[in-house]
Amino acid sequence: MTVLRPGNAVVCVACRVLLSSHSGVRCRLPLQKLPSLSRPIHHRYSSSGTQSRIPRRSAARNYSSLTRPTYRFPRPPPGGPGYQQRRSFWVARLAARFLKLRYLLLGSAVGGGYTAKKTYEEWKEMIPDFSEYKWMVPDFIWDLNEHIDLEKITNALPDLEELSKLLPDLTKMGDNLSFFKSLISNDTSGEASLKSAEDTGSETSDKQYKKTTDKEKVDQLQEELLRTQLKYQRMLERLEKENKDLRKVVLQKDDKGIHQRKVKKSLIEMYSEVLDILSDYDSNYNTQDHLPRVVVVGDQSSGKTSVLEMIAQARIFPRGSGEMMTRSPVKVTLSEGPHHVARFKDSTREFDLGKEEDLAALRREVEIRMRKSVKDGQTVSPETISLSVTGPGIQRMVLVDLPGVISTVTTGMAADTKETIFTMSRAYMQNPNAIILCIQDGSVDAERSIVTDLVSQMDPQGKRTIFVLTKVDLAEKNMASPNRIQQIVEGRLFPMKALGYFAVVTGKGSTNENIDAIKDYEEEFFQNSKLLKNGMLKAHQVTTKNLSLAVSDCFWKMVSESVEQQADAFKASRFNLETEWKNNYPRLRELDRNELFEKAKNEILDEVVSLSQVTPKHWEAILQKKLWERVSTHFLENIYLPAAQSMNSGTFNTTVDIKLKQWADKQLPHKTLEVAWETLQEEFGRFMSHRQGRDQDDIFNRLKEAVREESIQRHRWSDSAEDSLRVIQHNVLEDRSITDKQEWDAAARFMEETLRARLSDTEAVIQDMVGPDWKQRWLYWKRRSPEQSICSETRNELEKLLKLREDHTAYLASDEVTTVRKNLESRGVDVEPSLIKDTWHQLYRRHFLQRALLHCNLCKRGFYYFQQRFEDAEMDCNDVVLFWRIQKMLGITANTLRQQLTNSEVRRLEKNVKEVLEDLGEDSGKKVELITGRRVQLAEELKKVREIQEKLEAFIQALQQEK
Repeated sequence: MTVLRPGNAVVCVACRVLLSSHSGVRCRLPLQKLPSLSRPIHHRYSSSGTQSRIPRRSAARNYSSLTRPTYRFPRPPPGGPGYQQRRSFWVARLAARFLKLRYLLLGSAVGGGYTAKKTYEEWKEMIPDFSEYKWMVPDFIWDLNEHIDLEKITNALPDLEELSKLLPDLTKMGDNLSFFKSLISNDTSGEASLKSAEDTGSETSDKQYKKTTDKEKVDQLQEELLRTQLKYQRMLERLEKENKDLRKVVLQKDDKGIHQRKVKKSLIEMYSEVLDILSDYDSNYNTQDHLPRVVVVGDQSSGKTSVLEMIAQARIFPRGSGEMMTRSPVKVTLSEGPHHVARFKDSTREFDLGKEEDLAALRREVEIRMRKSVKDGQTVSPETISLSVTGPGIQRMVLVDLPGVISTVTTGMAADTKETIFTMSRAYMQNPNAIILCIQDGSVDAERSIVTDLVSQMDPQGKRTIFVLTKVDLAEKNMASPNRIQQIVEGRLFPMKALGYFAVVTGKGSTNENIDAIKDYEEEFFQNSKLLKNGMLKAHQVTTKNLSLAVSDCFWKMVSESVEQQADAFKASRFNLETEWKNNYPRLRELDRNELFEKAKNEILDEVVSLSQVTPKHWEAILQKKLWERVSTHFLENIYLPAAQSMNSGTFNTTVDIKLKQWADKQLPHKTLEVAWETLQEEFGRFMSHRQGRDQDDIFNRLKEAVREESIQRHRWSDSAEDSLRVIQHNVLEDRSITDKQEWDAAARFMEETLRARLSDTEAVIQDMVGPDWKQRWLYWKRRSPEQSICSETRNELEKLLKLREDHTAYLASDEVTTVRKNLESRGVDVEPSLIKDTWHQLYRRHFLQRALLHCNLCKRGFYYFQQRFEDAEMDCNDVVLFWRIQKMLGITANTLRQQLTNSEVRRLEKNVKEVLEDLGEDSGKKVELITGRRVQLAEELKKVREIQEKLEAFIQALQQEK
C-alpha cells in the first residue's frame, strides 16, 4: 500500500484518477514517488502484472485522455492485480458522471436562486401584513421584525434521522436507478438540450421585449399587482371573518367556564388600571407619568373621534355638526373579548354595542359625564372619563381622545378655551413615551391645519407620531391636484415628521351610519381609487384596519421598552417615602386619607351611640336646668312681678292664670324644643370633646366639627312633639293642689333661690348705675363718673321716698317725679325725668324682692296654715304656689323631653350623622379639606406609590409570560 504524502504526486493508470497529497486517497498498487505534480509518471501494467515505464511526453498525452469515456484497456486476468482494477472501473465512471451532474445542478440552482430571490422581493411587497394572525403560528418562528423566520422554520423541522424513519426503505428504490443511469449516460445530450432551451428562451424574450414598450410593461405590472392585492385582500378579509367568528365562539365557551380555569384580567386591563392609578396620582401630586398612551389629537371636526370609533368598531361618542362635542379627555381601553360591550370605570353597567338602544344610552351617558365635568363657566375640563370597550378582533391598546384644537373662540365659549385645549394637549403629548395619533382633515386645505405645528413642537423628530389623513374620498373628489395627497402621506408637504402615514375613510357624511357600512364603503373606495392604482398610495397605508394594527404594534413596543424603567423609578420613590415616614412618625401606622376617614367615622358613630347610654336622671337634670335658664326671665318679668306687685291676692291669681295660659299656648312649647335640641347638641359635642382630649389626635377635629354642624342643620324635631308638650304643660300649670310638705318646701326653696339670684342681679345693676361706694373709693382708689354721681344723688332721693311709703306701688306718679327733680335741682343736680324713672325701677325691684324673700321665709313654716286657709285660716302664699306650679311644669317637661330624646331623637340624630358621613365619604374634595396635614399627605402618597409599583410588577410579569 502506498500512502501519498505532502509535496508528492503520482498518476495511477488503473484508477485513471489524479491523486494528490491533499485528496487523502490510498492506492493499493505499487507507485513510484515523484518530486512534484508537474512531472507525472504513467504506469502501464501488462497482462502478467509487470510494470513498464512510459516516456514523459507519452505520459502527458495519456494523462490528457484520462477523462475520455471511450478509452479501452486490456482486461486483466481474473484473480490478478488488474482484475481488482477492472471491478472498480465502472464505479469510478459512475462517480465522475455524478460529479458532472452536481456542477450542472449547482449552476442551475445559482441562477434559479437569484431569479427566485428577485421574484420573492417583488411579491413580498404585495403580500399584506399577517402579524394579526401570529396566534395561529408558534411564537418562536417570528423574528424581531414581526416576519416569519425561514431559518427558524428549518431548524424546527425534524432532522434526517427522524425523517429517515418516516421514509420508505432505500433498498426498495432500485427501480429508479435506471433513471439516473440514463441521465448520466445522456448528460451530453442534456447539456445540449438545456443550452438550446436557453437560447430559444432568450430569443423569445428579446422578441417580446421588442414588441412591448416600457410604459405598457409598467401598466401591466401595476394591473397585475392590483389584482393580486385585491385577491389577497379578499382572502384576508374572509380569513379575518372566519377567525373572528371562531375566536368569538372559543371565547364564549371559555367565558362559560368550559375549561374550568381561573378567570384573570387581561394584559391591557392590567395596564389600564395602572394608567388610572397614575392619573389620580398625577392630579393630586403633579408627578410625571411616562407610560405609553395613544393620544388622539386633531383640529376640531377633523374626524379624530370617528377614527377612534372605527378602531373600537362602534359609535360610542356623541356627535354634532360643527359643534364641540369632546369637552374632556376620554380614555378608552380596547381589549379582545367574547362580547362587544362597553362600560365605565366607576360603573358596573355594561352597554351592549350590538344593540342600538344601548349605543344611544352610552352616547347620552358620555355626554352627561362631559357636561358634569365642566364647571365654573368653563368650556372644557381636564377631568378624564375612563371607558373600556371589549369585543372580538379588537386590537389591544389605550387611547385618549382629546378636545379638538381650535383657532378661534366663538360665542358661548369661555375666554381661555383655546389656551386650555393647547395646555391639555401639551400635557398629554409631552410624555416621551406617548404615541401621538395626529389626525388631519384631507377635505380642507393643508395650510389651515393647526395641530401639525403643535405636534411638530412636541415631537420634532417624529419618533412617536403617526399621521392619519381622513376624508380621503372627499379629498380625491374635490382636490384639483391629487399629488398633494401623495406629498402628504409621504411626509413631504408638512414640516412635521412621523413614523408612518395612513389614509382612511371614516364615514359617508351621515351620523347614523354603522361601522360595518363604513368599512364596506372604505374598502370599495380604495379598491376603485386612482390614488392606489396610480401608486400614490400603498396598500399598507390605507384603511383603518391597517392603521389599528400599526398603532397597536407601536403601542406594545413602547410599553415593553418603558414599563420596567417606570417601575424602577417608583421603586426609588417608595424607598424615599418609607424613609421619611420612619424618621418622622415611627410609632404611627401608615393610614391614608380614606383609612383615617373610616377611623374617624367609627369614632363619631361610637359617640352618637354613647348618647343613648346617658342616664335618664342626667338628661332630666340638664334639661330642667337649661329650660329654667331660658324661661326664667320671661316668667319673672312678665308673669310673677306684674302679678305680685298688684298687692291683691285675687288679682294675683287671675293675672297669673291668664299669662300662664298665653305663655303655654305660644312661647313655652317652642322654647322647650329649642332647649331640648341645644341640650342634645351640647351633649353630642361634649362626648366628641371628651374623645378628642383622650386620644390627643387633632387630625379629626375639623372633620368632627363639620359632621356635628351639618347634622345639627339637618336635624328637625318631630312636629308632633310641640303639640304634645303644649297639652302637657297646660295641664300642669293649671294644677294648684299641693298635698305634700316636701313639695311645699321644695317650692319655697326654689322661690327663694330664684328671688335671691334676681336680687343679686338687681343690686349689681344699681351698683353699676351709682358707681363705687365710699368704701371702694377710699380703699381701692376708685372714682365715680359724672353720670354715676347724678345717679347716686337720684338714688338717695328715691330711697327717702321708699322709707316714707314702704307699700308704694311699682310706678311713680308724675307729681312725685317733679318733686324729686326739684329737690335735686335745689342741690345743684340737674337730672332728666327718664333717669329718675329708671333708677326708681331698679330701687323698687330691690325693695320688692327683699320683701318677697321675707314673705317666702314666712311661708316656709306655714304649710299647715296654708292648708287651713281654704277652710278658715287666713294666710296668703299664692306666690309659693306659683313657683310650685312652675317647678312641677319644669320637671314634667324635662321628663317628656328625655323620653323623646331617648326614644326617637337620638336615633334620628344618629341617622343624620350617618348620612353626613356617607356624603363626605363620596366627596373626595371635602375629605381633602377636612383631613389634611403632612402626615396624611405622606401616607396617601406612600400608599399610591406602593399600589402603582405592585401593579407595574404584576403587569411586567404578565407581559413576560405572554412573550
